[in-house]
Amino acid sequence: MKNILILGAGLSSSSLIRYLLQHSENLNIKIRIVDQNLENIFVKTNQHPRSEALVFDALDKEKRLFEIEKADIVISMLPAKYHVEVAKDCLEKNKHLITPSYVTNEMKALSIEAEKKGLIFLNEIGVDPGIDHMSACKIMDNVKEKGGRILEFKSYCGGLIAPISDDNPWHYKFTWNPRNVVIAGFNSTSRYVENNEFKYIPYHRLFTQVEEINIPEYGAFEAYANRDSLSYQKVYDLENSPTLLRGTLRKKGFCEAWNIFVQLGMTNPDFVLDDSENLTPRKFLNVFLPYHPSLTIEEKFIRFLGPQKHLFPLFEYLDLFSSKSTIGIPNASAAVILEHILISKWKLNPNDKDMLVMFHHFVVEFNHQKQIIQSYFVTIGENNLYTAMSNTVGLPMAICTKLIIQNKIKQRGVILPISKEIYVPVLYELEDYGIRFVEKQMEINSKIYNS
Repeated sequence: MKNILILGAGLSSSSLIRYLLQHSENLNIKIRIVDQNLENIFVKTNQHPRSEALVFDALDKEKRLFEIEKADIVISMLPAKYHVEVAKDCLEKNKHLITPSYVTNEMKALSIEAEKKGLIFLNEIGVDPGIDHMSACKIMDNVKEKGGRILEFKSYCGGLIAPISDDNPWHYKFTWNPRNVVIAGFNSTSRYVENNEFKYIPYHRLFTQVEEINIPEYGAFEAYANRDSLSYQKVYDLENSPTLLRGTLRKKGFCEAWNIFVQLGMTNPDFVLDDSENLTPRKFLNVFLPYHPSLTIEEKFIRFLGPQKHLFPLFEYLDLFSSKSTIGIPNASAAVILEHILISKWKLNPNDKDMLVMFHHFVVEFNHQKQIIQSYFVTIGENNLYTAMSNTVGLPMAICTKLIIQNKIKQRGVILPISKEIYVPVLYELEDYGIRFVEKQMEINSKIYNS
């Protein structure tokens, strides 16, 4: 029997765990799950006979190593910054590793040793990154095999709230780690290339420079640039392509309002606010507004908004002007406090359904004739446990776990899901779960046909 060790049983792990348990008899596997919260594990396993709950802090290296030694494959659902430590443990104990997160330089540095040991360290196998890579590479490989050139590639993804559950003026709820949403883009510059011109968007302008994206049947969205599109020129073999951009989708109007938090400094995780536990939401907002001897906080905030006064109801909805309760978190940064406030308003309710949207836009050339290829999917979650985010992050990881068990992945070292041996079977099986791309092709003369 093979042992699968999952580190972390958070929001995105539900569908991963369900798939592996459903296939546990056929694959002859046992799934062992580490989390500090026993209830987090039980709600996802229902105490399945082929599951085992391990209640401890996965950051405890000694305990973690002890459990990794018993495993055949380790799946890290921990925050991304801890994956390298887990990878080093897997090197020490000769275990395969799967993570959904971006490959860092530290992770890349382990590739040669992992390859020498015959180990698979598969990263970026969630949704974004993950399904985006696989679906894009399928199209790009097809274009190249037919002798075409890729002139432009833009890819967008967003974890959003489904229309049926969209009941707040922000048109947004948390469907994954709230901290990552709050600090998205902080202290960095987004980099991409457009029409052979390198472009850089610093954080203070990130949410002001958005692009409108229209998805059939779902309407208009807006997209802001991801942190680093340029690194994918080499990954996708697009060094000679004039345009490459990866971005994040939000409902229209979100970015304009979110930018107010950015401009005020309320998304900053780098400094602690004095007496933070005794701050009310109202006082928290006020510490970022200019002093005035007579204006109320509401009046100061409206003055700060200036021509964007129409946004005031969105911040009122968040109870930012309330003094009814204190934050209660000592030594908290602005980002931590903002996250605390937002969770109470943007938490998924038991009957809420989320939505995952992905959209690819290519301009390709065959024999001097240019074509547009657009490929997209929209999937709706089942409920607040088996969310669209959980399905799209967890299912690719689970399917790849199966492929490793079946010895169908031949690559070794630190790898991404950009080869046919991975993306063909994964994309094929994802269709069984309703994750299916619609592809449209358009000649530059605007003749459209579906494929």
